[in-house]
Amino acid sequence: MTDLSAFIAGLPKVELHVHHVGSALPRIVAELAARHEGRTAVPADPEALADYFAFRDFAHFVEIYLSVVDLIRDQEDVRLLTFEVARELARQQVRYAELTVTPYSHVHRGIPAPAFCEAIEDARKSAESELGVSLRWCFDIPGEAGLPAAEETLRIALDERPDGLIAFGLGGPEIGVPRPQFKPYFDQARAAGLRSVPHAGETTGPETIWDAVRELGAERIGHGISAVRDPELLALLAERQIPLEVCPTSNVRTRAVATIEEHPLPQLVAAGLLVTVNSDDPPMFGTTLNDEYAVAARLLDLDAAGVAGLARNAVTASFLPAPEKARILTEIDTYTTP
Repeated sequence: MTDLSAFIAGLPKVELHVHHVGSALPRIVAELAARHEGRTAVPADPEALADYFAFRDFAHFVEIYLSVVDLIRDQEDVRLLTFEVARELARQQVRYAELTVTPYSHVHRGIPAPAFCEAIEDARKSAESELGVSLRWCFDIPGEAGLPAAEETLRIALDERPDGLIAFGLGGPEIGVPRPQFKPYFDQARAAGLRSVPHAGETTGPETIWDAVRELGAERIGHGISAVRDPELLALLAERQIPLEVCPTSNVRTRAVATIEEHPLPQLVAAGLLVTVNSDDPPMFGTTLNDEYAVAARLLDLDAAGVAGLARNAVTASFLPAPEKARILTEIDTYTTP
């Protein structure tokens, strides 16, 4: 695994399921917490964050996640967070990432939408020129905030329309948040040219994935691991090659899956699905994208060629233009071939 770990570390990659605030490194979270000391429960000590990020269940994870969101108070906080996320992605040889961003959470807390979009765009342009990593945005609805959040997220997406925006999503809890209620918002986003990438089938059963495909026009599924329980759904996803954004460690840390050994990744691959490997909220889950590739390699018993195949899957499943896909695929091939 040492040799394979070194191979993974240098492998050019694409990341498709990674959250903006959830990617804040401990030193950045601690720095923001120190700025707001006395007004937050988030520890200002990076080492104490490991205990703070020990989640009892998915609901507790959402609670802790939102406490970190509360640390993002102004435009400069947004820019700092975004650029540092890009720096960490670049360190792991990520060439391109579709970052899930939740503008409603920040606008609702007082950052004007134009200022928020200006900050992420400024960071995106700097990351591309200084770090060599290309970022694009998926604006997602925080499901726990309901239809008002959906309406505001759509408004920001369509009115501000930052240059990096390519997709429209739905995150947060699945339990008690039916997917069909968001159909009108996804319909409008898709009509405006945004791609549909809702979370589904992480902490609920296959019916949530069916709703995401039928009602929200999902072109990729965030998580989607409960598809393994429904042979008909597996056949549909395989036939249409609707990609899954699988995040193994995340699923264990939020208790969606009991143990990593029980993760359904092997069954999903065996069913012929287009599976990508991603990190979700990496510092909160004590992982990195490189670590997730190593976990997937172990679960799937892959060698270097097999791991490179996972990297190619992510390029294929991305919303990159064809020439950019070809460029990164060529880079993967060149790296893989002795």
